[in-house]
Amino acid sequence: MNVPNRRRRAFRKGQHAEGVAALWLRLKGYRILARRFRCRVGEVDIIARRGAILAIVEVKARHEVTVAVDAVQGAAWRRIEAAADVWRARHPQAQALSMRYDIVAVTSAFRLRHLAGAWQPNRYK
Repeated sequence: MNVPNRRRRAFRKGQHAEGVAALWLRLKGYRILARRFRCRVGEVDIIARRGAILAIVEVKARHEVTVAVDAVQGAAWRRIEAAADVWRARHPQAQALSMRYDIVAVTSAFRLRHLAGAWQPNRYK
């Protein structure tokens, strides 16, 4: 398989995993505020709210949960944090909410695992 086809397949797999994760978060009582938010400094897969918590969610589709968690490292979290800050600045109503950085791992068997508070800001700075 050539590189463009591999990228296209990975992109579709990621989109599907994000859709499944968004539905699952809704079923857990979250309200989805944004999906695939992009700006110059980064991207956030899902921005969701439940109560006074604003969850910044990175979705990873991998064959195991541990592999999904390990796929998101310092530089990626910094880009996610920067994009979340841009989104929050554009939505004043979100200023009063507590932000939390989560991972939703979607395994190949479509098992989902929500790791709330998977990352803390300033940890990698």
